[in-house]
Amino acid sequence: MASSHPSPQSTLERLAAERVISRLWQQDASLWSADPSVQATIRQRLGWLTIQPVMSQRLQEIRQTADDIRRAGVTHTVLLGMGGSGLFPEVCRNIFGLDQPGTEFTVLDTTDPTAIRQALAQCNPQRLLIIISSKSGSTNEILALSKYFICVFQQAGLAPGEHCLVVTDAGSALEASAKAWHARNLFVHGPGTGAEVGGRFSALTYFGLVPAALMGIDVERLLQRAAAMFARCDAAVPVAEHPAAKLAATLGAFAQQGRPLVTLLCHPALASFGVWVEQLLAESTGKQGRGMTPMTGEPRREPSLRGADRVFVELQLAPEPDRELERYSAALERDGHPVVRLRWDDPYDVMGEAVKWFFATAIMGYLLGVNPFDEPNVQESKDRTKALLEQFAKDGQLRDDGQLLCMDGNLSVFGARELAASSSLTGCFSAFFRRHRPHDYVSLLSFLPRTAALDEGLMRLRERLGASLQCATMLQFGPRYLHSTGQLFKGGPDAGVFLLLTAEERQDLAIPGEPFTFGVLKQAQALGDFQAMQQRGRRILRIHMRGTLEHALSRVMAAVDEAIVSLRSAPVSRT
Repeated sequence: MASSHPSPQSTLERLAAERVISRLWQQDASLWSADPSVQATIRQRLGWLTIQPVMSQRLQEIRQTADDIRRAGVTHTVLLGMGGSGLFPEVCRNIFGLDQPGTEFTVLDTTDPTAIRQALAQCNPQRLLIIISSKSGSTNEILALSKYFICVFQQAGLAPGEHCLVVTDAGSALEASAKAWHARNLFVHGPGTGAEVGGRFSALTYFGLVPAALMGIDVERLLQRAAAMFARCDAAVPVAEHPAAKLAATLGAFAQQGRPLVTLLCHPALASFGVWVEQLLAESTGKQGRGMTPMTGEPRREPSLRGADRVFVELQLAPEPDRELERYSAALERDGHPVVRLRWDDPYDVMGEAVKWFFATAIMGYLLGVNPFDEPNVQESKDRTKALLEQFAKDGQLRDDGQLLCMDGNLSVFGARELAASSSLTGCFSAFFRRHRPHDYVSLLSFLPRTAALDEGLMRLRERLGASLQCATMLQFGPRYLHSTGQLFKGGPDAGVFLLLTAEERQDLAIPGEPFTFGVLKQAQALGDFQAMQQRGRRILRIHMRGTLEHALSRVMAAVDEAIVSLRSAPVSRT
């Protein structure tokens, strides 16, 4: 039996003794479940192990498509994709940039009307290509966005299909729609050719490679880096030399020692890869009350102020390292915090690093005793959103059954009934923060419009909460987090305190053919997740804003400050 407080070395020895790497390569689903039906489902999600040579045979098709689209005069590409379907292309966009001046590539993974308007405002529809990216072909956000952009093309007098590139799985409703639109390009994954690769493991499929090619990235070189990492992670490689086994053993061992928070410290040029790791690790391991809690983009604080609940992962570009980050990591290590250091030779190592994290995540699922290839709690919020929208279609309003705790000008606060005794905004926050326990993290879940001013305000609020409560913090944007870290928040350990921020829509957008707007859809998604979190007993407040949102957010920050001062002057034991 494994020790209750294993070390990375003893964990590696356990992986060797239990033949975990060779069994993984053999697609032995008993690594993660003893249930035959669950094992059958897992085997349908292990295609990432063998997809690299399959996609190497599709290189000519991918390159030809990218060349044809460039010759067609496309200057702006907007990818419609949620979760893993959108995040890896976003990583490529941020790490590599674009090879042609005057072109732009935008990942639209939101139902926020402001973001949708911004994506469309920067281009002429005649020069616009949309990539509709969905494995299932039935993702609510993608369906709504597709209807909107199809209508945009029609209103501009254009044939919509000529401006659409579709990536999906064989037999999906989206495949049928693509054929009906006469889409200029249709990339389909079938059995044995990518259908068995889950969304968050899809970087090596059409979902990752086609957008990369459109950005001018050398996809053959990406696949070569992937092949090299697969070789380094082969079953014949001793665990002591196996990069993914060493990473998983380190993170897994420290998690079992009481350090489940994986804090990613990224070179500025690689910051978006940290977000990709965050969703991979959170959605794969956060279930059955267990899980790793990854976080990225966190404001730096003195090492002595960091809790003993973390492992730090420093990600650097070896030729041009961030020296300040190196010094910070060294200071953390001197203060007793474990630091894992990862180095890339150049941006193309992104694909090899992705493969390493695929293996490491699968191994960590084994160590934690969870199935890393499902997402059982993601559906809860979807079901509640669907019910809210059906009700809206009947009576024209969203039914919010949450307990109203207090109102403060343009702010309304909703939460658990036991907090209802607090009649002021400061009182609500004070009572709520008393529920924060040592080693809990705080997560801001924002459904606010994505503007520079509001994003900056949220970062200040995140920094203030972390410093005041002396805890780890996360900042997540809805609805994108519902497809990733939302699994951890509902299915993982009860170690989070959540502030969910919603707002009245300033300028809404209609969804063609639907009785609700994008603003209503976004609000229903927020309310659906709020209800799902409350149903699971999570500690969550919803703050709804009206009027000038920048002012409302400033009022929230002022009330948070007042609440922290109140807690310090009259300490109350936390439960």
